[in-house]
Amino acid sequence: MSAKVAILMGSTSDLPKIQGAIDTLKDFGVPTAVRVMSAHRTPDVVMDFAGQAETSGMQVIIAAAGGAAHLAGVVAAHTILPVIGIPVQGGALNGMDALLATVQMPGGIAVATVGVGSGGPVNAALLAVQIMALQDDDLLQKLRDYRKGRRDKVVRSDEELQETLSD
Repeated sequence: MSAKVAILMGSTSDLPKIQGAIDTLKDFGVPTAVRVMSAHRTPDVVMDFAGQAETSGMQVIIAAAGGAAHLAGVVAAHTILPVIGIPVQGGALNGMDALLATVQMPGGIAVATVGVGSGGPVNAALLAVQIMALQDDDLLQKLRDYRKGRRDKVVRSDEELQETLSD
């Protein structure tokens, strides 16, 4: 099956920081393509990929970058697919520069932006799953089960805490 979600990163050094997105999509059974391309060093590659993503069967693109973090914006400029930006933590400003560059898109070109840090990649993948689940009942059920599992874990943790405290 061809990939439904593309995860793009500006450098392979970003891979450990965005692994949560890859793992989450894998857990949901979503076919994913993971690629390295740079808005600054390979703009032609980014433009070609984004321009062909829709016809290749992609449904969502996740773009992760640090520093100036223009990857998500450049991708969004060349596709009508939903684009989710992950500002990668690191560098001189520890991800604040990436966050600001990703979240401050001009009106007319939308990029959804998730948080800096380990929660960002997981949330980017979950947002992609939510988007696709609008038209995929199996994926919708997996998402409902995931949410229920998260809820049940918190309830169990509280029950265990209450037992411990009552001793």
